[in-house]
Amino acid sequence: MRKTTILGTGSYLPSKVLTNQDISKILDTNDEWIVSRTGIRERRIVAEGETCSDLAYHASLKALEDAELTPNDLDMMIVATLTPEKRLPSTACLLQDKLQAKKAAVYDIGVACSGFVYGMSIADQYIQTGTLNHILVVGSEVMSKVLNWKDRSTCILFGDGAGAALLGPAKTPAKTGEKIILSTHLFSNGSLYRLLEMPAGGTAMEWTPDVFEQGYHLVKMDGKQVFREAIESMVDASKIALQKAHKTMEDVNLFIPHQANTRIIDAIAKRLKCPEEKIFVNVDKYGNTSGASIPIALDEAIKQGRLKKGDLLLIATFGAGFAWGSALIRW
Repeated sequence: MRKTTILGTGSYLPSKVLTNQDISKILDTNDEWIVSRTGIRERRIVAEGETCSDLAYHASLKALEDAELTPNDLDMMIVATLTPEKRLPSTACLLQDKLQAKKAAVYDIGVACSGFVYGMSIADQYIQTGTLNHILVVGSEVMSKVLNWKDRSTCILFGDGAGAALLGPAKTPAKTGEKIILSTHLFSNGSLYRLLEMPAGGTAMEWTPDVFEQGYHLVKMDGKQVFREAIESMVDASKIALQKAHKTMEDVNLFIPHQANTRIIDAIAKRLKCPEEKIFVNVDKYGNTSGASIPIALDEAIKQGRLKKGDLLLIATFGAGFAWGSALIRW
């Protein structure tokens, strides 16, 4: 069976920066309060008219360029998003049109912040079995459009952005530096869905004047419970990935956790006994970009030289659903 390699990565952040000071002008909060609880100092917000597929398009172009491939080389595109451009069709269809990737099969997946890892796992199966060769996995989110900007417990946390990775078959035998996906591990617990949701907008609760008045079309979260579940789930997923590979945290060269909150990241690191220098963090600059969090962080880590040939990369993610997962990659 073939191995899957990461051929290229790319990311895109809107140019507009929304700082904590900016938020303090519309809410009863301040920079010190936000930073002490989240570690977030600023986040990016889309420009007027900038959409989910626009962000995905720019990130995808960079990933294609990095992989030295063209849209015509793509067999499939998977877009992970909880903020689709339209209810119909999928954002992946809109991205396909913008890229003119006419040979690619396309679809969206909706597992919130865990979407990219889920998408990477799906792509890995297609490539391992030889069914497809080149698959673009994109996480793209316009979270600013689904936040209640009167609720300081949620609106301070999120930002907009997109990240992408192009996956393909490794050479046989795989060569050092091919960035081989060793394993992916996916988990979920749908019984906890009410802790983090957008109640309206589907067929269970349609949009009505009362829904908009109550803010049921926007993100609602039980922050304390989500905090606890995120830590437990990402710690467990990380341990499973390491155990199945007969590795320990000492073998890991870089750990990229979902960028939701520095307190969550710190708690996970403490539980895993992972030293600070092994952890990649950019939540201070971008906030929680949901499904785009992992691919943006991965692309930045690569560009910053945080990964070298032979390194072991551990990824852990957690999102609404609840859905969570992990991945091990040999660089």
